Amino acid sequence: MDWNGLKTFIKVVETGSLAAAAKELGVNHSTVFRRLRGLEQDVGAKLLAQQANRYHLTAIGEEFAALGRDIDAKYNDIERLIVGKEYQPKGHVRITAPFNIANRFIPQALKALRKAYPEITVELLASNQEVNMNTRNADIAVRATQTPPGHLVGRKVTSFAWGLFAGKEYLNSQSFQTVSDLKHHNVIGAAGQMCHLPAFNWLEQHYSGQITIRCDELITMSHFAETGQGIALLPMDQLRDNIECVMLVPDIPASELWLLTHPDLKNVERIRVVMKFLTEYFSGLTEMVN
Repeated sequence: MDWNGLKTFIKVVETGSLAAAAKELGVNHSTVFRRLRGLEQDVGAKLLAQQANRYHLTAIGEEFAALGRDIDAKYNDIERLIVGKEYQPKGHVRITAPFNIANRFIPQALKALRKAYPEITVELLASNQEVNMNTRNADIAVRATQTPPGHLVGRKVTSFAWGLFAGKEYLNSQSFQTVSDLKHHNVIGAAGQMCHLPAFNWLEQHYSGQITIRCDELITMSHFAETGQGIALLPMDQLRDNIECVMLVPDIPASELWLLTHPDLKNVERIRVVMKFLTEYFSGLTEMVN
């Protein structure tokens, strides 16, 4: 049985479509289709059935998927073990980070890496969704969290206080002295998964009646504020030229920024080097963003 066929099958099961599986595996749609057909020929049974543009497991496919996930996990363990033996500062490193951190900070953090370690290549996955580190979809995770996952290792490198932000034109035309003045302003609040953050729980409890716009992404909130459509509650990493922090909100705990990797990869030289560059850069940001 071809391992690539099994791996592709598991990825289609996880994502629900050939296109999504192809994207995650870094291959084209036809390759995914061909591998699936080859696997079904090897097994001698149909494993997936298509319905409404999504793939669903057949009865035998359910049993095969359960066994396949175990094999996939063992393969990933073997791959991490092999990678963990690599001691040269060269090779590919995949980093996942939230959008704003990825766009604004990571390029600066790794600027000097290019000259110092030209044989290390970097792939940056900008996403606010957590990437599964066990499957080696990423080697290093930059995460804003108060509770880093226990199965990963790393360190807190900085923290971002939360403040009230507005565009410069808005501030020129409005009076704002204390946090309680929010009750006299339009407020930009959270939607979707962002609602679960402690900062937005606080905002909902105290000023839900003033919320006129909701977004599920911090950068989008900041741009609404920049265009004068209200006050946004944001971490200090959102500070830039056309938007100002009116004041910090001491009632909201600072967001911690962690650098994390899988324990099997912590001694891989290329990952250790990239972690070092990221740590030094973010540690130096503390005074600027707090």
